[in-house]
Amino acid sequence: MEDHQIVPDVISTAPVEIAKITFRGGVNVNLGNELKPIQLKDIPEVFWDADAGSFYALCLIDPDAPSKTEPIYRSWQHWLIVNIPGMDVQSGETLSEYIGSSPGQGTGLHRYVFLIYKQNGKLHFDEKYSNNRCSREDRRSFQITKFAEKYRLGTPVAGNFYLAQWGD
Repeated sequence: MEDHQIVPDVISTAPVEIAKITFRGGVNVNLGNELKPIQLKDIPEVFWDADAGSFYALCLIDPDAPSKTEPIYRSWQHWLIVNIPGMDVQSGETLSEYIGSSPGQGTGLHRYVFLIYKQNGKLHFDEKYSNNRCSREDRRSFQITKFAEKYRLGTPVAGNFYLAQWGD
């Protein structure tokens, strides 16, 4: 994550554990591999070394919106689920529905970062719910570090990332 400047652009410390992220068709995220947006349209499966008795928060962000050279909307929120019991992502509380990667034409490679935080128990989140059709204002300029600080999540326990650019 340091080589791709996720540390310090997104978080101050890289998580120790690498989360396993698999999209439909066996497409795996592997610490900065380049994937095509067409491969990323469906919700992925996410695995990490979770404690069955704990709750977790999972987010996917694009810190390069609208481009890495001009990230004026850093970071774009693509997915946010909280109160995940153990590793059962589907049973968590969705605050932002999944939106696949769709970098704009001519904006170059974007980094898409998955971060998983261990919560201090089941929490009440007062964030606005964002569905697939919500306005851009509801998803842009999301600061995961401020979110983690607000809910006392500490540093991420697991993470992974891929790169993607505009495609037909």
